[in-house]
Amino acid sequence: MIGRETEVQQLNELYNSGEAEFVAIYGRRRVGKTYLVSETFAGKLAFHHAGLSPIELEETEGGTPLRKQLKHFYNSLLLHGMKKSRCPDNWLDAFLMLEMFLQERDDGKRQVIFLDELPWMDTQKSGFLTAFEGFWNTWGCFRKNLMVIVCGSATTWIKNKLVDNNGGLYGRLTDEIKLAPFSLKECKSYIESKRVKLPEYDIVQAYMIMGGIPFYLKHLKKGKSLAQSVDDMFFVKDAPLKKEYDRLFASVFKNPDKMKAIIECLGTKNAGYTRQEISRLTGITAGGTLSDDLEALIASDFIIKYEPFGMGARDECYKLVDPFCMFYLKFVKNKRSLDGSFWLENLTSQAIVSWRGFAFENVCFNHVDQIKKALGISGVDTTQSLWSKRADDTDGTQIDMIIDRADNIINMCESKFYSDEFVVNKGYYRTLINRQGLLEKEIAAGKVIHNTLITTYGLKYNEYSTFFDSVITMETLFDC
Repeated sequence: MIGRETEVQQLNELYNSGEAEFVAIYGRRRVGKTYLVSETFAGKLAFHHAGLSPIELEETEGGTPLRKQLKHFYNSLLLHGMKKSRCPDNWLDAFLMLEMFLQERDDGKRQVIFLDELPWMDTQKSGFLTAFEGFWNTWGCFRKNLMVIVCGSATTWIKNKLVDNNGGLYGRLTDEIKLAPFSLKECKSYIESKRVKLPEYDIVQAYMIMGGIPFYLKHLKKGKSLAQSVDDMFFVKDAPLKKEYDRLFASVFKNPDKMKAIIECLGTKNAGYTRQEISRLTGITAGGTLSDDLEALIASDFIIKYEPFGMGARDECYKLVDPFCMFYLKFVKNKRSLDGSFWLENLTSQAIVSWRGFAFENVCFNHVDQIKKALGISGVDTTQSLWSKRADDTDGTQIDMIIDRADNIINMCESKFYSDEFVVNKGYYRTLINRQGLLEKEIAAGKVIHNTLITTYGLKYNEYSTFFDSVITMETLFDC
């Protein structure tokens, strides 16, 4: 298994605890939650069941969503060896069947129950959560050899119904794991494990397109260039990821169109927007529901919330950080006809060159820990943000990333994705001097600015290159 060492160790410690364990694993869809559990406990699962997705419920016949879910649960019990009886009428009966099945099989050894995509089972007016509470509170928690693992891509449901539950499941979880996308280092290891040969320069671009999502990365093919694989994934006829964007939101959120409207709004501006601006641009009322929707997107790793440098909580911005969504919105969505070799034939086009610049900024934002390590400040308390002077100001400008440090240093970071050593020319040097001057007016007394370049292959020495106090190369982003 690539990466996930910490999570595997955590699960194995829980397995060997000798106590009843109730564990929730959550994270963005396609991030590898199911794979983590199935590989860690290969051959050890007493029962494994996955709920039917909302898409499957719509596309299949067989009664109401509740009836379909119950039938599917009953079939899983039969497949695991339960004697045939009759399909349960409700979730209380369904969990009673599970209890009886486990009791019959109990030989004193650890019994691991894996309920995958648990939120999908909680259909409207189904009584699922009440039945699940009964299963754990009156039976499961008293069986020291029982380990129940639940997973879900609907992160907000897991957080609200299990992690922060104020009802019958309050404080019942014994542990939780939020599974994050792969880092660049883990992406490289995963790609190499598939015997796909790509230079680090292209692995960074693969991350710009697919993020650290294993399900997407597995579509990279041995013997093909990155550009050829991208065409196969998105642009040829019946490409496997062409419909992924719509399916992604339909399978995670009950209001997918609204969520996509927010994502598509944020996709129009790299620095993002405030909640009020999102409301105005999307037409979504700036009330409690919008706040809940934004928090749900944050919990699922699609967006982040940050305070622009020098601003307060009222000026908090929301920024799209999911690479897959950013790429899809830019090059795939609403394109009526896509050339099957579009990416390969347009690698040097201005649209793709420009996109690489913004996408690399996002890579850097998602690898702040690696940047801090390179600067020798891993243990220093910091906050990261973007900063810009509005276009209607006298001097408009934007800084890619600011790292505000507790040791009275502010790193003004410029990110440049370049195919060779980066060269600072006279015009860019003047721009940098101007940016530093504007930022100096905003910083607190007693703090100084260190200028930092984050680029692919380093900085070429010339009369202007000394502007940068430190240079961080692409290689550093693969460090941990």
